[in-house]
Amino acid sequence: MLDEKDEKLPLGSSDENNSDTTEKTEETTIEEQTESSNEEVAKDDTSETIEAESNTEQKAAVDEEDVVLNEIDDSNAEDAEDEDNRVRHTIPVLDYHSMSIENLVGELQRLVKNEKVQAIKKHVDDIKSEFDLKFQEFLDEKKEEFISNGGNEIDFHYNSVTKRQFNEVYTEYREKKNQYHKSLEKSLKDNLATRLQIIEDLKGLVSIEEDINATYKNFKDLQEKWRQTGPIPRNNYNDVWRTYHHHIEIFYDFLHLNRELRDLDFKRNLEEKEKLVERAEALEKVEDLNVAFQELQTLHKIWKEDIGPVDKDHREAIWDRFSNATKALHNRRQGYYQELEKKFEANLVKKHEIIEGIKAITIKVAANHKRLQQQIKEIEALRDSFFKAGKVPQKVNEKTWASFKENVREFNRKKNSFYKDQKKEQQDNLDKKRALLELATSLKDSEDIAHATPEMKRIQNEWKTIGHVPRKFSDKIWKEFKDACNHYFKRLHAHKNEAQKDELENFEKKSACLERIQAFELSGERSKDLSAIKQFVAEWKSHGRVPFNKKSINVKFNKILDALFKKLDVDRQEGEMLKYGNKIQQLKQSEDTDYALQKERTFIRRKIDESNTEIRQLENNLQFFSNASEDSPVVRDVIKKIDGHKKDLETWKEKLKSLNILKNNLNKESEETEETVEEDSEEA
Repeated sequence: MLDEKDEKLPLGSSDENNSDTTEKTEETTIEEQTESSNEEVAKDDTSETIEAESNTEQKAAVDEEDVVLNEIDDSNAEDAEDEDNRVRHTIPVLDYHSMSIENLVGELQRLVKNEKVQAIKKHVDDIKSEFDLKFQEFLDEKKEEFISNGGNEIDFHYNSVTKRQFNEVYTEYREKKNQYHKSLEKSLKDNLATRLQIIEDLKGLVSIEEDINATYKNFKDLQEKWRQTGPIPRNNYNDVWRTYHHHIEIFYDFLHLNRELRDLDFKRNLEEKEKLVERAEALEKVEDLNVAFQELQTLHKIWKEDIGPVDKDHREAIWDRFSNATKALHNRRQGYYQELEKKFEANLVKKHEIIEGIKAITIKVAANHKRLQQQIKEIEALRDSFFKAGKVPQKVNEKTWASFKENVREFNRKKNSFYKDQKKEQQDNLDKKRALLELATSLKDSEDIAHATPEMKRIQNEWKTIGHVPRKFSDKIWKEFKDACNHYFKRLHAHKNEAQKDELENFEKKSACLERIQAFELSGERSKDLSAIKQFVAEWKSHGRVPFNKKSINVKFNKILDALFKKLDVDRQEGEMLKYGNKIQQLKQSEDTDYALQKERTFIRRKIDESNTEIRQLENNLQFFSNASEDSPVVRDVIKKIDGHKKDLETWKEKLKSLNILKNNLNKESEETEETVEEDSEEA
C-alpha cells in the first residue's frame, strides 16, 4: 500500500513543473544551508508541493490538455500491464455495424484464432454488441412469425446454427482470457510489491547519513531495479508511478548538497527530453493519425518512466515544447473526429431516410402475395442499406436503432397478419386442387379421347386460375397432378403417333417425289416441260398431309418449283396459282377445315386490302410528278411498283376465288352427305 502522506501528482502535470513547487520561495543558497536542516527543509518543500499540486489539479480539471494526457496515461497503463497489449493498436477495427450475423461470427473466429487474447477485447466487445442487436431483431421476427401462424409465445423456441457457433467461439475467447489473466495475476501482484518496496527504499535515501556518492549510487541502483521490474496491474499503474516520481523529485532536491552530481543528471535528462520533443514535433507531419498518436503515447511513456527531471531554468520551457507538440497532434485528432462526426451526422440523415422508406411501405402493405413479395425484397434492400450507411453519433445510436427495429417489426407484423388471413384461402385452394386432381386421375386412363382431351385441357387451365396452397402441400399435390396429366397426354400422343402412320407414308412418298423433281432437267420444249411440272404438282397434291414436324418439305418443293418457273419464264401469277394448289390441298385435309378456311380467307382479304392501299398511295404520289417526264427514274420506279402491286392484287384475288370454289365444293359434299343420311333414315 502507498503511504497516506505520499501525495499524487496532478494528472497531466509535467515532472519539471511539479518539481518547481518543491523549491523554496525565498532565496537561500545551498552553501548557507546546514546538513542538520536538510530533512526539515525537504518536509517543508513537500508540504508546499502538496498545496501547489492541489491548486494545479483544480486548474487542470478544466484544462483541455488533460483530456489527451488522460487518454495517453490510461492507454499506457493498459499497455504497461503486458507489452503484447500494444498489438491491439495494429489490429484494424472493421465496420461491424454493416456485417451480417454470419460475417460477425466469421470475424470473431478469425480474431480468437489468430490474435493474442489480451489485444482483442475492444474488437470482441464491439462484435458481441452488434451480434446481440442483430440476432435479437432476427429472433423477434421469427417469434412474431411463429405467433402469426397460430403458435403460443410460451412454446416458441428457435434453434440457430449461427447463434450456436457464436456462443462456442465467444466461450473459447472467455476461457482464453480467463486463463491469461489467471497466469498474469500473480506476476502483476509480485511486481507491484517490488515497485512499492523500491518507493519505500527511495524514501529512506534522504534520511541515511552516509557518503553522498554512495547514496547516489544506491539511488541509481534503485532506478535500474525499477526499470527491470515487470508490469503491474493497470489500475495501480498511474498512482504508483506518480508516487515513485514524487520521491525521485524529493531525492533530487536532497542532492543540492552535491550540485555536480545533480547537474550532470539534469544535463543528461535535458538532452534526452530534447530528443523526445523533436520526435513529438515531427509527428505533426505524420499522415496516419493512429500511428502518430501511438508514437506519442510511447514518447510520453519514455518521458514519464525512463527520463528524470531537468534543471529549473529549463523545466518549463522543455515541458511547454513537449506539451505544445502534444496539443498540436491532439488538435489534429480533434479536427479528424469533428469531420468524422459530420460524416456520422450525414449517415444519420441517410438512416432517417431509410427508416422513412420503411414507414412508407409499412403504411401501404400490399394485399396480394406477388406485390407483398416485392415489398419484402424492398424492405430487405432497405435493411441492407441501413447497415451499410455507417455509424451515427453515439448519442442517437440507440434511438435510431430502436426506430429502425420497430418499423421493420411493424412491417413484419402486417406481413404475418396478411399470410395468416391467407391460410384459410389457401386451404380452400387446396380443396379445389384436390378435386381437380381427383378428376384428372379418373380421366388419365380414359379411352374416350373426344371427351377426355378437352376435359383435361379445361382442368389444366382451371388449375392455373387457383391461387396458392399451403407450402407443405404445394410440391406434393402439384407432382401428383402433373403426373396424372402427363400420363394421359403420353397416351394421347402414342395414339396420335399410331394415327400418323398414314402421314408418315405420305411424307415418304413426297420425299421420293421431291428427289425426282430435284433431278428433273428441262428439255427445252416449254409446253412439254410445263406439263411435266404440272404432273409433279398433281402427284404432290395426291399424297395428302404430312406430320406437322415434317411440313418443311413443302417449302423445299415450292422453292424448286420457283426455280423451274423462272427458267421457263412462267408468269408469276400462274406460278403462284400452281403452287397454291398445294395450299388448297392442305386446307382441305386440316382437322378443322372450316376454321382453316376462315383463317386463310381472312389472311387473303387483308392482303387484298393492303395491295389496294399501296396502289392508291403510289398513284397519289405519282400526281406530284405530273410535270415530270415518264423517263424520270423516280417516275419509272413508282410506275414499276404500281404494276407490281396490281399483279399481286390479281394473284390474291385468284387465290380467294380458288378458296371460294373449295368452300362451295365442301358445302355441296356436306349437303349430299346429309341427304344420304335422311334417305337412309326414311328407308329405315
